[in-house]
Amino acid sequence: MYIEQLYTGCLAEAAYYIESEGEVAIIDPLRETAPYIELAGKRNAKIKYVFETHFHADFVSGHIDLARKTGASIVFGPTAQTGYHVTVANDEEIFTLGKIKLKVLHTPGHTLESSCYLLIDENGNNKAVFTGDTLFVGDVGRPDLAIKSDLTIDDLAGMLFDSLNSKIKPLADDVIVYPAHGAGSSCGKNIGKETFSTIGTQKKLNYALQPMNRIAFIKSVTDGLSDAPGYFAMDARLNKEGYDSIDEVLKKNTKALSVQEFESELSKGAFVLDVRSPDDFEKGFVPNAINIGLNGQYAPWVGALMDANRPLVLVADEGKEAEAVLRLARVGYEKVNGYLKGGIASWEIEGKKVETIESITAEDFVARIDSSTNILDVRKLGEVETGIIENAHHICLSKLQGELNSLDKKKHYFVHCAGGYRSMMAASILKQQGFTKITNVLGGMGKINATGIKLVQPVQTF
Repeated sequence: MYIEQLYTGCLAEAAYYIESEGEVAIIDPLRETAPYIELAGKRNAKIKYVFETHFHADFVSGHIDLARKTGASIVFGPTAQTGYHVTVANDEEIFTLGKIKLKVLHTPGHTLESSCYLLIDENGNNKAVFTGDTLFVGDVGRPDLAIKSDLTIDDLAGMLFDSLNSKIKPLADDVIVYPAHGAGSSCGKNIGKETFSTIGTQKKLNYALQPMNRIAFIKSVTDGLSDAPGYFAMDARLNKEGYDSIDEVLKKNTKALSVQEFESELSKGAFVLDVRSPDDFEKGFVPNAINIGLNGQYAPWVGALMDANRPLVLVADEGKEAEAVLRLARVGYEKVNGYLKGGIASWEIEGKKVETIESITAEDFVARIDSSTNILDVRKLGEVETGIIENAHHICLSKLQGELNSLDKKKHYFVHCAGGYRSMMAASILKQQGFTKITNVLGGMGKINATGIKLVQPVQTF
């Protein structure tokens, strides 16, 4: 038996490769199929099953393309209804893979069809459980992504309570827990940094597995949930109904545009997404571009900040264009009309206008703070609980575009986040919306804290 976790940090997503006697099962694959097909080929094995733990909302799964290319069967848990052929398993149904077995555990709560897969080894022992978004390290799946007219968030949280108590907690302490996500994913409230654990460890440390009644559990898992990113509903629908081949999407979207062709797309309403690092972006960018760098959680932030229905054109470092397109496709963003050939250098060579954003060090920023300084803190709610700069205005980056009317375009804003990646996104949004006096704070709160500045508790946040 061979198990490999294929973890993708920018999405905080874990897919799994499981092999026995030359037969392979893939659990929750990303949209690109090559990593799984190549791994099976390298090991002289054949992909037999593609198991989906649920209809993912935070990325487009590769199950359809993978099944099409390999002949594997797609398996979902009970109640799943799709727009393509799948095997809808029964609760506790067993699938054989070489000398091992995978047992379906229907665990509704995160979504109605959510299921875990219990791996039973060659000796008949429960070895591991692939928990999808039902159970994470230190957390559980949010119960607000599958609401129908006759179901509330409390209804789904109650189902999750039943699923955890009847299917997960009875498992032996040494059973390995392999979840679908790690820290940074929006599918939970506060997922731990580890990407796997054990049932015993989670019983001790996971707040949602502690002894409590149904009412207390519902309150515990629903309190403090942030809004789900806007693209979640789109991705869940694509995973449920089907989608275009990833090969066709990449072929269509990875298109080099001359400066003139790029301008033509802009004139037709395309939106400029600049995927370079914040340090490079600030030195010169196409007017009205928004910066979301490939060097961070690029695709989830595109999903949180940009309209999937509006065409995009990309500015990237040379050689990074295909990566930018692929990572957009992973979250269902397929309206990419091309990229600027030669990157920002070609734009500048043609004498086209560029804009810049000022950045300063944390030390310079702290030295300039007085009672009239306008500070915009774009960290998440959980991050500001540890303290905020006195009189700073806090707006979560994901809500910034909807809260711009609370800011004054005549004022000079110093923008910071936790580490510097998100503040440049915020600064580029402000610039695009007509704010002309913007300064980015390099290194964010991490560097600001190092200056010894006194922090206070936030009074009002968005």
